[in-house]
Amino acid sequence: MFQTVRRWWDRPCGFREVLVLALPLIISTLSWTLMQFTDRLFLLWYSEDAVAAALPAIAVSFTVICFPLGIASYVNTFVAQYYGAGRPERIGVAVWQGVFVSLLAVPPVLATIPLAPWVFAAAGHPASIVALEVDYYQAVSWGIGSMVMSAALSSFFTGRGDVRTVMLVDTFAAALNVVLDYAWIFGEWGFPEWGISGAAWATVVAMWCRPLIYMLLWLRPRFRTTYGTIAGCRFDRELFGRLLWFGTPNGLQLFIEMGGFTLYLLLIGQLGTKELAATSLAFNVNSLAFMPVYGIGLATATLVGQRLGDNRPDLAARATWSAFELAAGLMAIVGAIYLFAPDWLLAAHAQGMGREEFAELRETTVILLRFVAFYCLFDAMNIIFASAIKGAGDTRFVLMATLVLAAVPFVMAWVGIRFFGYGLYWSWVAVTVWVCLLGVTFWWRFVEGRWRKMRVIEAPPEALAQPLGELTTQPLPQIEPV
Repeated sequence: MFQTVRRWWDRPCGFREVLVLALPLIISTLSWTLMQFTDRLFLLWYSEDAVAAALPAIAVSFTVICFPLGIASYVNTFVAQYYGAGRPERIGVAVWQGVFVSLLAVPPVLATIPLAPWVFAAAGHPASIVALEVDYYQAVSWGIGSMVMSAALSSFFTGRGDVRTVMLVDTFAAALNVVLDYAWIFGEWGFPEWGISGAAWATVVAMWCRPLIYMLLWLRPRFRTTYGTIAGCRFDRELFGRLLWFGTPNGLQLFIEMGGFTLYLLLIGQLGTKELAATSLAFNVNSLAFMPVYGIGLATATLVGQRLGDNRPDLAARATWSAFELAAGLMAIVGAIYLFAPDWLLAAHAQGMGREEFAELRETTVILLRFVAFYCLFDAMNIIFASAIKGAGDTRFVLMATLVLAAVPFVMAWVGIRFFGYGLYWSWVAVTVWVCLLGVTFWWRFVEGRWRKMRVIEAPPEALAQPLGELTTQPLPQIEPV
């Protein structure tokens, strides 16, 4: 029995290897989760209208950037597969193609700022909420382009397995955001009281710190020589085209999925401020579990890319199942807390509100967290298995599945509200059905196994003249400390 457990723990791409890679990414994503959690916590203390307005505004801003973000973040797969294939000289130029995508994304994002009043007014929310949504969106738009650049630059580190650097950079930026949040929302330490606008500008400053730090680290001399981080600063038409070929479905999938979710949130806002605030609070609490699992998903995509680059799909599959075991265990623990001890997670929110004011919000939120507890295992399936097949290059299937399923939460909620008079809880039934369908769909695609034969990188020149059976693999190069 002991030998079996030890083998499960120590074998290549077993639980230990996945945990070592995933843990810094969990800490990294958790730092940003705690940042968002604290951001909305402070806004809830500031006013219920502010926290109700923040989630739709954040959702719309993220939807706007999803398409280029999906392309730039797919650089991680290119880096992982080049690294696994022992071709470090191609990594620098691959990352630069993602940086170019981020530069192209900034002007269109800024062009949406004047449209914000019309977009949020069209959602039918109360006028007081619309004004706050517009303020938040117009401010945070100056920073969301940095997310795309960070996605490309951080891929240099995550794709090679150097996740400690990402953890440190993201944790610093998140901590800076929390400090600025407190100062700028409430007007502390000599700063003016900016309310929801202060939360947005704190996020802008923190987000731009990330690509700046990543760029400084990336251009260090040791990386220039091995990975061509300066020599690779050029437009590579063939590589840029392949990034678009594989990354565009990833970007469209992210855009469509987030767009459907944003429409759903805007619909919830029509039910009333209380309903929107409870929904925002429930998703805020759930982010404490969702984002760490997202970090495990990033580790999964990295390991799958590296092992496929090394022509070891068997190890890629083992890494995925190990990652799912880790994610499912985490979700099981958190789901139990949602069901049996939700006040552990809600207590901090109550501190800045009156007891009677929070009691009604708490009662609704506790019921919503039961929906989350039901679908959280399916959410783990969705994240891990989708990450695995995207790490191989199966982005078109992910896009098609998203196209089919993205409308489920909005359409189900709208039909129930419009024709049957259903309210908030029916809307959460719709979200639950959607998440379960996504989880089962991507699990099936992974088990079906077509991803095992996929690659996103080109064959090395010396391999093109060899028969397939004569191709050799190279050992993974060592990761240099930063």
